[in-house]
Amino acid sequence: MSDHELAATLATQAGQLLLGVRAELADASGAERKAAGDKRSHDYLMEALAKARPDDAVLSEEGADDPVRLRSNRVWIVDPLDGTREFSELDREDWAVHVALWQDGELIAGAVALPAQAITLATPTVPAPPPAPAVPRIVVSRTRPPAVALQVRDALNGVLVEMGSAGAKVAAVVQGLADVYVHAGGQYEWDSAAPVAVARAAGLHTSRIDGSALQYNRPDPLLPDVVVCRPEYAEAVLAATQ
Repeated sequence: MSDHELAATLATQAGQLLLGVRAELADASGAERKAAGDKRSHDYLMEALAKARPDDAVLSEEGADDPVRLRSNRVWIVDPLDGTREFSELDREDWAVHVALWQDGELIAGAVALPAQAITLATPTVPAPPPAPAVPRIVVSRTRPPAVALQVRDALNGVLVEMGSAGAKVAAVVQGLADVYVHAGGQYEWDSAAPVAVARAAGLHTSRIDGSALQYNRPDPLLPDVVVCRPEYAEAVLAATQ
């Protein structure tokens, strides 16, 4: 199985596991669903990666950060459950599972599963989004749209589209349901690695908000800002964030 196939398979299967957790804990509290989802998906991914790629390192949101990854040529960067709040709300579909592979300085494979939508977007081949509408759509968190997104909306004369997890937001741009995702409120490598890999495969622009390259598997996994957008909007989006 190729790295691309493995990323897609693991993200999809972890998503199916999470749907099972949701059904099992339908009558439990949201906090119980969050905790169970995070732990079970993380445990599954760690076990599966150890079996399929025993020589590779792993950086997971839910695991202890093992410094061995900094000496490794291949590191899987995973978010077992991106959008725990949305996952805990049984009627929401905007949560995801992220599985990405970093090798020798670059993201080389990635998959974003949207389990409640029965969709997995995965490298190496991701269709480009359909033609953009007349009014750009900027996807933002439903509870706390960052100021930078409001700046971009104003600069592009766009509209805001509210959505949950980072993976779901980037997937919306990839699928043509939105046109721009810009975030500057603080994230980590596992929040964006798989979504960025998928977005790049679809031909989208990806960068930091200052236009510099996104870098992964660094000593500090904090990666606080990201831009994913249609290429034709990249110049205007970056200008609006400065």
